[in-house]
Amino acid sequence: MVNTISHIGIGLLLAYALGLKGKKRLGLVLLSIIPDLDYFSYSLFTLISGSVSHEMRNQLFYLLGHREFTHSIFFAFLVALLIWFRTKDRAFAFGGFQALFLHILLDYTTIAKMRPFYPFSTNESALRALYPFDPVINIIPLLPVFIVAAEYMKNRDKWRLGTGVKWNFKSTKRWPFKDRDSWSLKSRDSLKNKNNLKNRDILNRKLSELKKLNGLNGFHSFVNRHEGKFYASFIIVLLVWTTIFPVAKVLLIDSISREEGTKISYNDTYPISIGKFLAAYSHDDTRYKLLEVSYWSGVEKSFYVEKVTVTGDVPDASAYAERAGRLYGNSVPQAIDYPVYSVSEKDGDVTVILSDARNPYVKNWPYFDTVYRFVFDRESGEYEVYESHYGRAEKKLDKNYFE
Repeated sequence: MVNTISHIGIGLLLAYALGLKGKKRLGLVLLSIIPDLDYFSYSLFTLISGSVSHEMRNQLFYLLGHREFTHSIFFAFLVALLIWFRTKDRAFAFGGFQALFLHILLDYTTIAKMRPFYPFSTNESALRALYPFDPVINIIPLLPVFIVAAEYMKNRDKWRLGTGVKWNFKSTKRWPFKDRDSWSLKSRDSLKNKNNLKNRDILNRKLSELKKLNGLNGFHSFVNRHEGKFYASFIIVLLVWTTIFPVAKVLLIDSISREEGTKISYNDTYPISIGKFLAAYSHDDTRYKLLEVSYWSGVEKSFYVEKVTVTGDVPDASAYAERAGRLYGNSVPQAIDYPVYSVSEKDGDVTVILSDARNPYVKNWPYFDTVYRFVFDRESGEYEVYESHYGRAEKKLDKNYFE
């Protein structure tokens, strides 16, 4: 999950590296954020999803949901093919594919679950190798944005020295006051010295500004002379960065798995800060074991979370928890990786609250921070389901969400 401005910066990096100008440069910038236009398609999905069958709802979600079809490699290929048929420009078509692919890759390496191989596979996955606020993937793409803004300011004379300021370096022999005898020679010399000091300070400031401007002009000249290589080097840095850390995470998870004597999921090990992750696995039938791990010190903390907790006397609590789990398993998206259930009963209604075991231990809007509240009528077997996301107000879900 990379911010939109950084995605725009990726488009600019590619456009400069490929030497595209004018409308094609702007087109590449727009292509770099096209995948996130699925916010609008998702709004359409929410309007129509309640009036279709369960299977149709799932298929529509794959097409219209956020980080779904528009975040697939197939979508990037289709758009690039359309550009080629339209323009016959290989550089532009290649740049379009790269703009879309890098958007997908950067999102895939952070936290969001996606279906990058849809429609050939509907399996969700995410590398989750980089913290969403990683400085490299968020700041490097901003460089061309800053340069474009700087060039715009320069063209608008924002960096020019103030030519309207007049500097007075010549002392005048004329005394501007009629009653010159009332002023002593010492006073006049003092006044001239103050004026000279003031003029000297102004000159020093202007010279300092001129030096800074010359330095910026020199930087711009260097960038313009080596434009393609300059921007291509930053793209290479991003590609290397998004390759090294997934590999490093493989080694870390393998080491922790051997230490714990079990297999820990790579996809479900979640970045909680730069170089740190929250891993989890099923320790036994009743508990998960959660581990805070880092590249520098391995396992730093560990704790256990009960899979099912029961409030009051609910003798068949496990059966209701299993039913809630089966219903949830039929739905999309599947944000919860390590389900925990809290079961209670009141006035003939059995309530099952389903959430992720890691929720209390991750800050900054974790992808899996969704809570489902199932309310089962013990007598009729009917149920209602409510969902809340990131602590927001609950909303009631339609039955076709689950079956």
